[in-house]
Amino acid sequence: MARAKAALFIIAGFEETEALCTADILRRGGTDLVIVSLGASLEVTGRSGITVRADRLFKDIAPMPFDMLVIPGGTIAYTEHEGLLRLVRSQNEIGGKLAAICAAPAVFGKLGLLYGKRAVIYPGMEEWIKGAVSSDAIVETDGNITTSRGPGTTVYFALRLVEMLHGKEEADKVAREFIAQKAAGNW
Repeated sequence: MARAKAALFIIAGFEETEALCTADILRRGGTDLVIVSLGASLEVTGRSGITVRADRLFKDIAPMPFDMLVIPGGTIAYTEHEGLLRLVRSQNEIGGKLAAICAAPAVFGKLGLLYGKRAVIYPGMEEWIKGAVSSDAIVETDGNITTSRGPGTTVYFALRLVEMLHGKEEADKVAREFIAQKAAGNW
């Protein structure tokens, strides 16, 4: 069985907790994950001043097929990266999985992908996901799109992604190893 392939995108000002915790949990779950810099360098500094070295530059990933695209939050700068917007639109058109946390669901909102779908975003940013069906969940999946609220929900977000890519049994295994407990039925 082929390993699921996913790309996680980082840009200057990204939320380190959301990016690194999600990357760690996805890799523990068996995902072939590539961390992609949306800048000119593999070195990307997050919102808390932590510099991370990505695996690849955005220009070097096309035309790689991915089972899932993951966008951590921290900044709405993702909404200005035309290449990412094109890739997300293409992934959605083929029904590919999309995931974003914190401020990053703004990308899906900007593209009009959330109309009529249940979705969440960082509190106070709801104008970015107009047309979405409001939810109180910490992680929300509707069809091919998964969204989550922010840094404190990252573990549950990442475990939901493992479940989507590898099944409930693998997500539960990773959760036990990570000493994570379900929160209100989530992941």
